Amino acid sequence: HDGDRAAGVFGVLATGFAVLLGFVVFLAFSSYDAARAGAETEALTVSQQLETAQFFPPPVVDELTGELVCYARSVAGVQWDRMEAGTLAEQVNPWAVELFRTLQTVEPGSATEQSAYDAWLDQTSAREAARNDRVHGAVGVIPTPLWLVLFFSAGLIVVYMLFFADSGERAVVQALLMGVVVGVITAMLLLLDFLNHPVHEGIGGLRPVAMERTLEIIDQALAILGHDVPLPCDARGIAL
Repeated sequence: HDGDRAAGVFGVLATGFAVLLGFVVFLAFSSYDAARAGAETEALTVSQQLETAQFFPPPVVDELTGELVCYARSVAGVQWDRMEAGTLAEQVNPWAVELFRTLQTVEPGSATEQSAYDAWLDQTSAREAARNDRVHGAVGVIPTPLWLVLFFSAGLIVVYMLFFADSGERAVVQALLMGVVVGVITAMLLLLDFLNHPVHEGIGGLRPVAMERTLEIIDQALAILGHDVPLPCDARGIAL
């Protein structure tokens, strides 16, 4: 009977939900962007490490080069599939371990080799930090209690809208009013779910494009340099 007072209550509900939703969207988008930037940085660091590896003592150059290529193949292959399926968890990239073991055998002698050794350690730290950003963004950052609050608030708004029914209005008008509100809420919740799980096929999903591009560049560089490096893995980064 008092539409103004009812609209005021609805305004409080809708404003509270909108403010909470805005903060959550910002949080989810920050995680999405961090995962995308992490994948780009990791791919760039791998290509930089490949250059650095050429300055190591000859016995380990081919070994490090091959393991780096396998690391990149694993990221774009097996590791990415596990990320998409949500089964990567805390597993390390096995080729990162192999790179560390190979590095332990290096005894830099000349100043060039020492500089390459120091640069390699810095690049390894940058690569691992970028990988953490990529993996962290794939697992989602919105906790379950926050999802519960969002769905509870959305449900309250929808139920409250039902009490605005007016026998003096046509059904199509009331359906439009209700449908617009429900449609906007549903679209925003779907957007949140997309940003919270960015690694998937389809529109907007994160794919290993950066690492695949790095692999192509590495293959071209090795061909130009005339390096025929035996690779200890298949095309998906699985050890032979």
